[in-house]
Amino acid sequence: MKQQLLSLLLALSLTLAATTHASPRGIPRSKQPASNSSEPVVKAGVAESRLIEIYKLIAGSQSREALNKAELLVRDYPTFQLAHLVYGDLLAARTQPVKVLGDVPDDLLKAGISTLNELRDESAMRLKALRERPPAGAIPSQFISLSPRNKHAIAVDTSRSRLYLFRNGPNGLTLEADYYISVGKFGVEKSTEGDARTPLGVYFITSNLDPSALGDIYGTGALPLNYPNELDNKRGKTGSGIWLHGTPSAQFSRAPLATDGCVAIANPDLNDIIRAVEIRTTPVVIAKDLKWVAPMSVRADSKPFEDALAAWQQAKSSGNLNQVLTFYSTDFKSNGRTLTEWSPNLRRELDKNRGRAIQLKDLSFLRWTDTSDTMVVTFGEVTDGTRSGPTKRQYWSRNGSQWKIFYEGIIG
Repeated sequence: MKQQLLSLLLALSLTLAATTHASPRGIPRSKQPASNSSEPVVKAGVAESRLIEIYKLIAGSQSREALNKAELLVRDYPTFQLAHLVYGDLLAARTQPVKVLGDVPDDLLKAGISTLNELRDESAMRLKALRERPPAGAIPSQFISLSPRNKHAIAVDTSRSRLYLFRNGPNGLTLEADYYISVGKFGVEKSTEGDARTPLGVYFITSNLDPSALGDIYGTGALPLNYPNELDNKRGKTGSGIWLHGTPSAQFSRAPLATDGCVAIANPDLNDIIRAVEIRTTPVVIAKDLKWVAPMSVRADSKPFEDALAAWQQAKSSGNLNQVLTFYSTDFKSNGRTLTEWSPNLRRELDKNRGRAIQLKDLSFLRWTDTSDTMVVTFGEVTDGTRSGPTKRQYWSRNGSQWKIFYEGIIG
């Protein structure tokens, strides 16, 4: 059997060479499976960690141990198709050479080549994400500053089919877990209704849908995102109904490119996320290729924007309408109204404040940079002498060295 696995071992050894000492970071030790456990363990990330353990056993020429663990894995996760494929290879290797992942007979290959290729793609993406781990202590560059109210944050890297869940604490963001995900069948950069692409940008979870009201394809739940956001609207993008959701009951996970634009994730993993996130508060960054940076560097880069925001706050505290309006761009829109149409609202706010200073409570801002540079800012606007105020969101864009507001609205 060892000889027959030679080709497969070579391939897996190459892919696992850089991950021999890696484990799925963010998955607590308590969630790692016991090697001799006979009880099914259905927790977030466990199925993948067990699959990777089997890969490592194969790469370490421990084929009998790998076979035993694969048998247990498919028993505990009967809908995990990739695990079945690996188990089948290990069984086949007892009687014949196995040259590639999913080395099935030619007569079966013709009928199932599409599914087989999807499972090979899924395997490759899971291994890629483990090979290319985020640097220790680094965060995605979009997370400039989160308020204490943002207890968690999510970042999706579509090039690695990976979702990263962060906990926001007194010392900043900490990577808590990461999971394999699927995105649109035609890839990313959604622009029009029905294009089956996943949008890229900064979004927020808007609700938590009751799974009993959803079809089986959405699995154990769904978390809608605020697509199209205000930057999407400015760019004329269309479509709706972009969710984070689970997988069908008969399918543990889906191919890397499989949805109509949503982000799909295995049901045990989605359940973990649902327990962590908060409606209208948890940000979700979806990027083609996340850039990981040191937390201190993002604050240094955002200094010019923070200066502009502070200047806007000072101008609004002064009650001078003309001065405040200099911070708004000529293409400003707020719920369909132009700056001219919206400015009477601003006038009424200033009159109500009567020159009292405003404070920005629970301030957070996230940066999105592609063909332009955008800052998504959320805060509670509280006037001195009052205890609370509306929660607002602004979108700022950078033109040269100047930051201007192109959207402002109340979200709560």
